[in-house]
Amino acid sequence: MPPLADRLARLLLALAGLLPLFLLALLVSALFSTAPARAAEPEACAGENLLDRWAATAPAKRAELDREAAKIPNGEGLFWKVEYPDVAPSYLLGTMHVTDPRVLAMPKGAQDAYEAAGTVIVESDEIADETKASAAMLARPDLSMFTDGKSLEDFLSPGDKATLEAGLKARGVPLSLVMRMKPWMIASFVALPACEMSRKKAGASFLDQTLAKRAVAEGKQLKGLETLVEQLEAVNALPISFHVASLVETIKLGSLADDVMTTTTDLYLAGRTGAIMPLMNLISRDQGQDDTADSLAFEQRIVTDRNHVMASRAAPILRTGNAFMAIGALHLPGEEGVVALLRKDGFTVTVAQSGLSAD
Repeated sequence: MPPLADRLARLLLALAGLLPLFLLALLVSALFSTAPARAAEPEACAGENLLDRWAATAPAKRAELDREAAKIPNGEGLFWKVEYPDVAPSYLLGTMHVTDPRVLAMPKGAQDAYEAAGTVIVESDEIADETKASAAMLARPDLSMFTDGKSLEDFLSPGDKATLEAGLKARGVPLSLVMRMKPWMIASFVALPACEMSRKKAGASFLDQTLAKRAVAEGKQLKGLETLVEQLEAVNALPISFHVASLVETIKLGSLADDVMTTTTDLYLAGRTGAIMPLMNLISRDQGQDDTADSLAFEQRIVTDRNHVMASRAAPILRTGNAFMAIGALHLPGEEGVVALLRKDGFTVTVAQSGLSAD
């Protein structure tokens, strides 16, 4: 099985831009509807930026991260101009599927590009319609729930069950309430910082959903690159043992989860998406572990395979020009990232704006 920090790292990467977070919002609403009322959390999250800590206490590690990040193709930039011969340019925005107000602000020029676009492209157009999204989930309950007579308890040792029960109780959620849910959904809920949970409870939307709803209201064409079912199938293709271990170990990590989320958010705001995977690798190495087959399968199935799907489905739309495309920022960098794949398909893709803040 993958090392503890490595599994958490990839789970948090998913939360940051890979999984269908609209579905997680539905889960959060369901959990909070039965959980005891709690005081509102402050807007600011409690995590510490690990890069700042390393700069002060482990400068060699911080320098190593910067070196490794520099090797990642297309690793800097959130907002990209996409050009194709004889049509108006389109634009590509990397997003983060959280409700942090800083993340919701688009880079310079992105608002104007959105306003001018005739077509808006998102990962799934179903996020613009809660009824449609709920219907998609209900049509395939096996993707989010155990429907074969089993429950999460069937995959837990007595010790892991006690750990999970205590961790969920501390969050105001009884284990019995979620026993039929697939472990990746529960793990996603557990890994989110309290401040993010508070904002979701209050009804905050993530940027992709806001843009999709605006597109419909303003009469723009809205195009989705995947269905929610396809996204869920990608997650469910991974072994149940991988998801169960991730869930239990995320409970055990405590404040490190907040630190990782804070650090990845700050890297996103600086436009340094290519630094996120090196960050995760360093965290994993600190645990004295290396990558394993399950971890690599996660990255292949949840990131790389979906990059190819999104690039190939976006290309015909982008060839008509004047489109605004918003997808998770972690799909952009790398040799098989969406930026590189679009270039291979004949598009000219250049950085229009690096990030929203300085590192």
